[in-house]
Amino acid sequence: MQRRFLVAGAIFGLLAVIIGAFATHGLRPLLEEASMTSFETGVKYQMYHALLLLVLGGGSLKLPKYGNAVFYLILFGILLFSGSIYLLATNSLTSPDFTKIALLTPLGGSLLIIGWVILLLGFIKLKKK
Repeated sequence: MQRRFLVAGAIFGLLAVIIGAFATHGLRPLLEEASMTSFETGVKYQMYHALLLLVLGGGSLKLPKYGNAVFYLILFGILLFSGSIYLLATNSLTSPDFTKIALLTPLGGSLLIIGWVILLLGFIKLKKK
């Protein structure tokens, strides 16, 4: 069990529920449908990856050399991908113009993809029992 995976997964999961509820009850009347859909995408991906962190942290699978890389790729991927979506989707409600950070979304998505690729390669290399 890897404590940091579990703690990060629990924090991101908790925040996904809180942010999702806030969006549904507080932002829905204020946002256009396309912005609300984008916001919901950010919440979904945050929750998917929170669950991934919990599975990796709670499982009996040892994450050798690549464990640190996967942890930080998923951590920063969530922050950049979902975080930038939240800011961009609510851009019409704020005075700062968040459109300048639009490139953070694909960067965060790329970090998540790389984290999954590293996991896949590690799983392929596992020895059969």
